Amino acid sequence: MDFLRKKLDKLKPHFTRGGKLEKLQSVFEGFESFIFVPDRVTFKGSHVRDSLDLKRTMAVVVIALIPALLFGACNTGLQHFRSIGADTTVFHAFGFGFLKILPLIVVSYVVGLGIEFAAAQIRGHEINEGFLVTGMLIPLIVPVDIPLWMLALATAFAVIIGKEVFGGTGMNVLNPALTARAFLFFSYPGWMTGDKVWIEGLTEGQNIIDGFSGATPMALSAAYETEKLPSFMEMFIGTIPGSIGETSAIAILLGAVILIVTGIGSWKIILSVFAGALGMGLLLNALAVNPYMELPVYYHFVMGGFAFGAVFMATDPVTASQTETGKWIYGFLIGILSIIFRVLNPAYPEGVMLAILLMNVFAPLIDHFVIQSNIKRRLKRARVVINN
Repeated sequence: MDFLRKKLDKLKPHFTRGGKLEKLQSVFEGFESFIFVPDRVTFKGSHVRDSLDLKRTMAVVVIALIPALLFGACNTGLQHFRSIGADTTVFHAFGFGFLKILPLIVVSYVVGLGIEFAAAQIRGHEINEGFLVTGMLIPLIVPVDIPLWMLALATAFAVIIGKEVFGGTGMNVLNPALTARAFLFFSYPGWMTGDKVWIEGLTEGQNIIDGFSGATPMALSAAYETEKLPSFMEMFIGTIPGSIGETSAIAILLGAVILIVTGIGSWKIILSVFAGALGMGLLLNALAVNPYMELPVYYHFVMGGFAFGAVFMATDPVTASQTETGKWIYGFLIGILSIIFRVLNPAYPEGVMLAILLMNVFAPLIDHFVIQSNIKRRLKRARVVINN
């Protein structure tokens, strides 16, 4: 590392003001700050000092996503070999799945970071580390067989329209990863729905065996075919068709523990999302008029992207509510809306994405009313003393 530090110090004057490559200063600083802690310090005035900067925050979230990524790779291979009726081992399935997922991750990061670097250069700003998480989230919430050009287009849309037009990292209103998925769903619905999109494409000479279905639990429930659902334990473990990182509740739970213990993710939002879903699910159970409404509420927790959205999307510190009371309201409404969209909208069986995006828009309004309520309550407690 000393050699690398000395090499960067030698190159640095070329990228500073007056250097031959001063226009690329933000690019150089982006690489330097990613590898080493910045050497700039404050000398005067009062400043907030904390070891947990944006880079470390993003790194913790990426670490929390690793269990879902690893299991997603294994499940991708498992579903492929199941579809052709072939036996496989855990290592073989993981190797096959990882090779299929790797191009998605590469495309996501190359396109997203490329745009981020270009935007920083145009504005003359430093490069932020916000896309480190978004670049990992996008591949985990799409089907494994999605064309790479579609993923690149969705990533570009999410970064440019979902974030950069608002001012970049920390200024966006909508979660960028969910913006990418929404773009894909409404622009190319054929690649985001159906039975075949969740299974890696077959090679020449391979055929799907009779009796195999690539339908997700969400699709089966929306068709009122709840009797065909996998067992609760299968869905909890995650050995079912679905988006790469969303199938395993166990892997997502491990990520939730990491986020909560480190203080990166809000446990209040996560808990309130599940509480809202529980309340609405029980209400629909009581009013059940079809098989989907009769589905036990705890099934919703392990179906589709509900758990993944509650842990990794709803807790986004930029687009979620910031006040402590607002976090409870924000998460509770996401849970309620997710179940409503799922059960009462047969055209869109997965409601978590729309619920979170909708509440992203209303999060500032929730915080506004919470703050105003606090101000009014304190004013009522205030005592005015008049001195004669």
